[in-house]
Amino acid sequence: MGKKKAESQAEREELLQTLTDFTSKDNWDKFFSLRGGHDSFEWYAEWPQLRGPLLSALAPAPAPAPAAAAAGGSEAAAPAPEPLPSPQILVPGCGNSRLSEHLYDAGFRAVTNIDFSKVVISDMLRRNVRDRPAMRWRVMNMTAMQFSDETFDIVLDKGGLDALMEPEHGHKLGDEYLSEVKRVLLSGGKFICLTLAESHVLGLLFSKFRFGWITSIHAIAHKSREKSSLQTFMVIAVKESSAVLQPITSSFNRSSLDCNSNQISGMYKELDNENRTREEYRTGSDVLHSLEDLQLGAKGALDKLDPGRRVQLILSNRNSQYSYRAVLLDAQEQSETFLRHCGVIIVPKTRAHGWLYSSEEGQWKVVESAEAARLIMVFLDSSHMNASMDDIQKDLSPLVKQLEPANNNGSQIPFMMVDDPIKDRVLIHQVTSSLTGRITIDDVVYSNVEGDVSHILPDGDWTFRRMIFQRNEDLVQSEALLTREGSTVISSGKTDRRKGSSSKSRKGGSQRKNNEPQETLKISHDYLASSYHSGILSGFMLVSSYLEKASSIRRTVRAVVIGLGAGLLPMFLHGTMPFIHVEVVELDPLVFSLAKEYFNFIENDRMKVHITGGIEFVRGIASTVAPTGDAEIDRKENGNLKTVQSPDSESLLDSQDSGEIDILVVDVDSEDPSSGLSCPAADFVAEPFLKDAKSSISKQGLFVVNLVSRSTKIKEMVISRLKTVFSHLYSLQLEEDVNEILFALKTDNGITENQFTEAADQLQKLLLCRHPKMRQTIVDTSKKIKRLK
Repeated sequence: MGKKKAESQAEREELLQTLTDFTSKDNWDKFFSLRGGHDSFEWYAEWPQLRGPLLSALAPAPAPAPAAAAAGGSEAAAPAPEPLPSPQILVPGCGNSRLSEHLYDAGFRAVTNIDFSKVVISDMLRRNVRDRPAMRWRVMNMTAMQFSDETFDIVLDKGGLDALMEPEHGHKLGDEYLSEVKRVLLSGGKFICLTLAESHVLGLLFSKFRFGWITSIHAIAHKSREKSSLQTFMVIAVKESSAVLQPITSSFNRSSLDCNSNQISGMYKELDNENRTREEYRTGSDVLHSLEDLQLGAKGALDKLDPGRRVQLILSNRNSQYSYRAVLLDAQEQSETFLRHCGVIIVPKTRAHGWLYSSEEGQWKVVESAEAARLIMVFLDSSHMNASMDDIQKDLSPLVKQLEPANNNGSQIPFMMVDDPIKDRVLIHQVTSSLTGRITIDDVVYSNVEGDVSHILPDGDWTFRRMIFQRNEDLVQSEALLTREGSTVISSGKTDRRKGSSSKSRKGGSQRKNNEPQETLKISHDYLASSYHSGILSGFMLVSSYLEKASSIRRTVRAVVIGLGAGLLPMFLHGTMPFIHVEVVELDPLVFSLAKEYFNFIENDRMKVHITGGIEFVRGIASTVAPTGDAEIDRKENGNLKTVQSPDSESLLDSQDSGEIDILVVDVDSEDPSSGLSCPAADFVAEPFLKDAKSSISKQGLFVVNLVSRSTKIKEMVISRLKTVFSHLYSLQLEEDVNEILFALKTDNGITENQFTEAADQLQKLLLCRHPKMRQTIVDTSKKIKRLK
């Protein structure tokens, strides 16, 4: 007995070695040929363990066939009760398992088995044709079934999905299979999946059966006195007509599972993640829907216009070449004067992060200008780089057709394209940092340029040098204007300054290698190419009285900028406010080297770089600075300085010696944009850092944060935290960008809005800009600052 069992185990291992690829038909044919027609092979649990849970899941079951009369008996058997209609059961990927045979013998006659191996289907038909004549067997690929829609009451899978989800094949085959399962199931039908519940399998399974399904997961008991290393689970998904989202329930607790701890941890992680996602859907959080979700009614009936409806989704199906991130928007006010019932606008990668297309407010403005009752905004990314617009439109057309409202009456849906702002791009340098990741430096010429630069420079095609951190895709870390040695600017023709210039905004365009002779160019530190840099400086208006006093008595103002990038903001400060001593905190020494080599950043007695973490740097200052007393800001009255509260020169000098920071600017990107924050990293807006920041700045000090997030909730959270820590809070929302600049004052007596004009005049006198209109731009921007607290 023991020897026979040992031989069986050896044969089993030998046979399994033939299955190098679980998705290969040839491998399975070879496996089943070696196995033989009468020798079943069971994956996972066997019938004694499955019988109870499965029959319960299949209930109500038909009555079993009547028992035969006892041999030699003369009394006629009582008539059997009328059996219930037998459910139509499909077993995909049946193999040579005896599961279908056990179901048939338990009274379930309408069982259809499919497998793509002709060898195993032939063997199983021969094995069962006499004893189980009503059972059906068909050679068929489970990812492309040849059945009509809504054919079966039950689809019973034993290891089939797991076999399709080989890591090297990704989700493609599994996704195709589950789409077929959903198609062939009747309303009220059940998908019963026996699985090892690996993370990558559950991640797909749970998401595919989200809307319109009630899902549960159960553990299958081990054999008596058997301790298996892997646990078999049974996932049941019931097809419902309602699209109300339900949490996934489980019939077990963690302590009751006696098996591989990694398997259980992975299963619980996916279960918790999915239930968290479902809760976010129910509470209306900003999540991406699938086209399938929407067709099931996740956001109401798609064929009807719903004023103000905004849905973020992924557009794709098995026939599409690409996947697309999109937003569906139904005009907030319906009108009879719309030019079109439905339209599509394609946004290139280089424009996707602009305020107009990334913010909800901006998107509604686009809807208004498009004059469409329903607008579908489609965002392109790196995966579409090599596709022509004709290819994109051809691929998108059948997808967006499924989103048109009924009143479009099948009319052709017009496609609109947002212009790519980059006319030409030259790759200058690429390098990978162990801290920051891939860093790219390029020179670009914009095709549509407008704004401040047109006021201070001659007409021309201006070249800008950019630093891009690839970890935060599509965001430009820094952007500088390039000029000729000995002349004003690079100029080759007439154009306008592009809208929405943001150092953390766009990238893309046509590209050429840097192998052609180039003119000698230099970085202009007299001009700020990024509107948010101008915005940060405009906030100095809030402490302009203090800065003016410090300048008049030749007191050095200490400014600390966390996040060097290309060093453009510190260099502009260095050149325009000589009384400010600038210190930059940068974690990555490679970024420092690139700033010096490619952006002409310099260190001197008024410019210093600290290679360290920004949080640690500020914490260190907060823990060592001495209190500075109650010195307040001096103000001018009738052209003369007037002391409000003992801010004499000596007290200001004492404040300087205390080691406190006068202006602290946080301008760092997030290495984890999935947190919802592109800038800054989440730790820089956490309460512990905000308290250290407040402690580190002087009584008259200014704290500045460059905030970039598409989430209104995250922005509100950051503002709420700042209000808790600081006495006075101000905001500058840049019109064409997602950037919001937040300014906080430590002083008890903050500047009020009716003092802004005078304060802006003081700032204008302090800025020693080479270009007067650059100075005027900063001053004009300061007038857009709003007081929040």
